Amino acid sequence: MYRDETRKVRIGDVTIGGGSPIAIQSMTNTKTEDAEATAEQILALEKAGCEIIRCAVPTMEAAQAIGRIKERIHIPLVADIHFDYRLAIAAIENGADKIRINPGNIGDADRVQAVVDKAKERQIPIRVGVNSGSLEKSLVERYGGVTAEGLAQSAMDKVHMIENMGYDNLVVSIKSSDVMMCVKAHEMIARECPYPLHVGITEAGTLLAGNIKSSIGLGLILSQGIGDTIRVSLTGAPVEEIRSGKIILKTLGLRQGGIEVVSCPTCGRTKIDLIGLANQVEDMVEDIPLNIKVAVMGCVVNGPGEAKEADIGIAGGIGEGLLIKKGEVVKKVKEDQLLETLRQELLNWNE
Repeated sequence: MYRDETRKVRIGDVTIGGGSPIAIQSMTNTKTEDAEATAEQILALEKAGCEIIRCAVPTMEAAQAIGRIKERIHIPLVADIHFDYRLAIAAIENGADKIRINPGNIGDADRVQAVVDKAKERQIPIRVGVNSGSLEKSLVERYGGVTAEGLAQSAMDKVHMIENMGYDNLVVSIKSSDVMMCVKAHEMIARECPYPLHVGITEAGTLLAGNIKSSIGLGLILSQGIGDTIRVSLTGAPVEEIRSGKIILKTLGLRQGGIEVVSCPTCGRTKIDLIGLANQVEDMVEDIPLNIKVAVMGCVVNGPGEAKEADIGIAGGIGEGLLIKKGEVVKKVKEDQLLETLRQELLNWNE
């Protein structure tokens, strides 16, 4: 099922699937038991653009903290459960908007049924998660190792299990740190799964490696029309996952809005601190609600020409720089005034 065809699922006040906008998710790295710290982190993620947040629930204390956390936040909260079915039930009772389980590590069918019954009672979606690191031994043996076929088969087995228990308010995720395996698994499961797919490359790595692997994997999957929600999994601050997710969606033309910053890669002609300036511009524009392109160029030789496709831009010279609008040089300002000049132009932007 391509994203326009998947079922619609409501998570709190956010709807995914059935052609709904692709939602960006992240996961807190605070101790969920610390409701105050967790809520503070979620509020920062909201500001960055996070639309669904997931919290680990490893203890009963964490499950009971969900209600206090939800009192302070404004986006749906997903409880991430492993091993203990009682934690899933407690998380639902304390207000989780969705739960994430891997039925394979929850226990026997009776325990999974107990979770399903509680979710059905509250009409809480269940995200069925399968990870390459925990693929069932029988499937590893059947397919000769951990494979895309095994991942897709495992996920659909879990889906059918919960369907047979009388519930179909589902979201599905299949994750692997092997990018191309993950892509293939999504291509396979999209052919037979009617439920929204949550897409991500698990254990992708640090900011550098994780962003590259996630961009390639998510790009290949999303560009085929597959995927309803995403998480860019990074070993770093969760807010970086949101920034990366927004850029990936905008690059693929799957999201509009917000300022896009383009900048040149520097060369021997660069006479200003272009790297520092470009980073300052990127930080500055985060809270400016415009849907335009801003260029930050390193020299006045190619700057005006390269900035023509941008709505506005700056190009550095020797101790000074140019302000460029729609490819035309507007004025020359001192280097230390470039950032503020651009900021004022953006704050007073008029189409």
